[in-house]
Amino acid sequence: MKTFVSALAGLLAVVLFSGSALAADLVLYTSQPNEDAQATVDGFMAANPGIKVDWVRDGTPQIIAKLQAEIQAGAPVADVLLIADTVTLERLKEAGKLMAYKSPEAVNYDPALYDADGYYYSTKLITTGIVYNTAASMKPTSWKDLTKPEAKGLVAMPSPLASGAALIHAQTLAGAGSLGWDFYKNLAANGATASGGNGAVLKAVASGEKAYGMIVDYMPIREKAKGAPLEFVFPTEGVSAVTEPVGILVSAKHVDAAKKFVDYALSEKGQQGFLKLGYIPARNGMQLPAGFPARDSIKVLPLNAAEALKNTDQDLKTFSSYYGSK
Repeated sequence: MKTFVSALAGLLAVVLFSGSALAADLVLYTSQPNEDAQATVDGFMAANPGIKVDWVRDGTPQIIAKLQAEIQAGAPVADVLLIADTVTLERLKEAGKLMAYKSPEAVNYDPALYDADGYYYSTKLITTGIVYNTAASMKPTSWKDLTKPEAKGLVAMPSPLASGAALIHAQTLAGAGSLGWDFYKNLAANGATASGGNGAVLKAVASGEKAYGMIVDYMPIREKAKGAPLEFVFPTEGVSAVTEPVGILVSAKHVDAAKKFVDYALSEKGQQGFLKLGYIPARNGMQLPAGFPARDSIKVLPLNAAEALKNTDQDLKTFSSYYGSK
């Protein structure tokens, strides 16, 4: 009975949101933080004054679960996705859920940053590195520093079960020859904890509850600029990166508006908006935000999206075997 009531409540939520979305000219599902999502939508509507946007924000796994529930109910609502990682959009592409669109803005991007058939396009580079509290005794420069006795019980990280960026990060480091899954096993043995998303890590390290954390770059860099006792490190081995790709759903009801949104996100004006929010733009020739080192000094570790997709279930099981299923 409880399962039936939950399913009915979920379907009712889909129907109610579908009704409100009918008034919109575009519906966006995104994993951006709320303030960033609002800024992105405001920028798009300013550039396209005839288009009204409704948007929903949640973590990437939650957004995909919502989308899948809508699809199963025969009532998909979203037109366009702007979520954490290419692996998730690769999965949707392979399942036939995305629409191919060749944006004219793609000529301004490295081909490695978008799908060759036009199913999705990276909009920014969000790296994951190390944050530490300035009161910490050790100043880490390497991922392996987090496994040292000085960091015992003092490391927090987001869980790949709750954060798309955290999953990509774990898969990237696990694939790095000098680290691998042994690195995560050693971290767990050193008392590291994994739970929730990046926001929880930021709060724990800024408050001094934890001394060190794995976190996406822009959060501690922003907070440091506001006076928080934080430093962010790009470790010597390199960093993972999610690229927050944008893609149009094959079930989109507002296709023309969705194409305009993709073009805007990739345009110089859209990329300037992401830069203003503190992100590294994916578009060639753009500046970096204040507080970041030169772009050529940031070593980004490689990740094959198709391979990562194939290995996702096993990788989550491996991670959970060390840290539980939070």
